[in-house]
Amino acid sequence: MSNEQTSEIKLKEKLAQFCDDVHKLESEIGRVLVGQNNVVRGTLIAMIAGGHVLLEGVPGLGKTLLVRTLSDAINGKFARIQFTPDLMPADLTGTNVMAEQPSGRKVFEFQQGPVFANIVLADEINRATPKTQAALLEAMQEHSVTVGGTSHKIAGLFFVLATQNPLEMEGTYPLPEAQLDRFFCKILVPFPTADEILGILDRTTTTANPHVESKFSADRVLEMGILAREIPAAAEVSRYAVELILGTHPDSPHAAPLVRKYVRFGVSPRGAQSILLGAKINAILDGRFNVSRDDLRNIAPMVLRHRIILNFEGQAENIPTDTVIQELLKK
Repeated sequence: MSNEQTSEIKLKEKLAQFCDDVHKLESEIGRVLVGQNNVVRGTLIAMIAGGHVLLEGVPGLGKTLLVRTLSDAINGKFARIQFTPDLMPADLTGTNVMAEQPSGRKVFEFQQGPVFANIVLADEINRATPKTQAALLEAMQEHSVTVGGTSHKIAGLFFVLATQNPLEMEGTYPLPEAQLDRFFCKILVPFPTADEILGILDRTTTTANPHVESKFSADRVLEMGILAREIPAAAEVSRYAVELILGTHPDSPHAAPLVRKYVRFGVSPRGAQSILLGAKINAILDGRFNVSRDDLRNIAPMVLRHRIILNFEGQAENIPTDTVIQELLKK
């Protein structure tokens, strides 16, 4: 057996373990969270890819429970930040405080803020001022914060799940387009079915106490992210990803009619990176070790929906970006 064949066998074994670990993680989350399988799968794909997630849904659908359960399943540090209009950047990043040494000399020491964690829940991110939002988004992009001219690294797994409520828009500060682009994906949390609501009642109005039993290390999540990048993507598939991104631009020959009519700005190259990396992870979870166009189509809605900027006509007619994406995928 050649070295190439041996390496291929080892890679397939690693990918099989990858798939098994994710299914176990989904099963552990399912012990606590009822339904929302697509939301859980999308969240795990983004976490493994090293990105961050924007969760949008009306109150009471389990967004916070999902994040807390995920933090229980991952053996790491969890932090919850409730965003309010009076929240300051230092409340997130930390600040320098005066400390006295044994010699009696007083010096400034950096006191870490809640952003120094493995999994961070940014609850109702659109309620904080743009200055505070920017502090979090800088940490998301750079994996570090700068306080008093000194940069402090956020080591290891760093996964931010930001939630926002689409109903109550008064007193909120919607995220600018450039900051939205920092999120790997935007996941819409749907209303549960009747059976799922019954399951929720069974778990929350009785003496039942469902909880996560096994834990996964944060380092294992980082290893899975590195492994996913080893999955090959054929030139045809990469070209299709590029065509999808170009198709969101109204002046592109790849644009669908709805795009030309309702879209002002299309998706950035960062969206192309996200869609291809997400497709690689989707292929592994489907038991395949090569990326197909269907993987790109499955990932496209959650990766593209927050990156497509509608024009005035599209906003006036309240055209959902998902409708535009579906038209693009049909074309």
